[in-house]
Amino acid sequence: MSTRTLGQIIESVPASEGAGVKLRRSLGGAHGLRVDPFLLLDEFSSENPGDYVAGFPAHPHRGFETVTYLLDGHMLHEDHLGHRGDLKTGGVQWMTAGRGIIHSEMPQQDNGRLRGFQLWINLPAREKMKAATYRDLQANEIPVVALPGGGTAKVIAGTIESEGRTTAGPIRGGITDPIYLDISLPAGGRFSYPIDSEYSAFLYPYVGSLDVGANGATHGLGAHSAGVLTPGDRIDVTAGKEGARFLVLAGRPLREPVVQYGPFVMNTREEIEQAVRDFQSGALTRT
Repeated sequence: MSTRTLGQIIESVPASEGAGVKLRRSLGGAHGLRVDPFLLLDEFSSENPGDYVAGFPAHPHRGFETVTYLLDGHMLHEDHLGHRGDLKTGGVQWMTAGRGIIHSEMPQQDNGRLRGFQLWINLPAREKMKAATYRDLQANEIPVVALPGGGTAKVIAGTIESEGRTTAGPIRGGITDPIYLDISLPAGGRFSYPIDSEYSAFLYPYVGSLDVGANGATHGLGAHSAGVLTPGDRIDVTAGKEGARFLVLAGRPLREPVVQYGPFVMNTREEIEQAVRDFQSGALTRT
């Protein structure tokens, strides 16, 4: 088996979204900083309500999926279809915007820590105009697997094998067949994960640091940076001296043109122009 190494490091940069929510953006921080099929990764974390309390008022999307993973806090999702869902500590919302959705994501707290991630996953051309859907997952619906030598793996999407037993996350399949793991390792702890050699993959440490690679050919990856991995059929990492928490994100690349204008992601400029017209006319959300 060939172990993947670090091919690129995308450092996160400060950004502001919604009504002024402060966050850090790695993927999507500049034009072309994507890992097909992943378009964007935002990390938000603050105990200062001034950094997050204004939230993300109503805004549109078309052509991709958003995955919100809340480590700490409480947010409320509402959309034009009448859906309403509470996202609490440890929970995930997996939303497929499809042909169009207008939704809001508003904090339900005015103090304490709000911490989590939002990931954007592209949809293939043939699915960009399908009906919008979403799924809310509470913390107790997401399996946590003990890893050999210590540590845990939270399996949001995909599968993981540990001690001869395969555990599947609640999200699996689809064209991009996404893998979304949240791994926690003690100091010096190791994590190995077999992966389809055709899939794109990256790591995102948010606590501590990692050595990526094996057999002496390792490279360091610090917190709050996305480490894009080279081709291979195995991921091998070792946590730094303070331990580590990190995301493993992988999926089948679409290899299609990407044209993005803010909250719209399509394949051509003409489709983007149509999305803007549909939003302005109200057709974006008409079934």
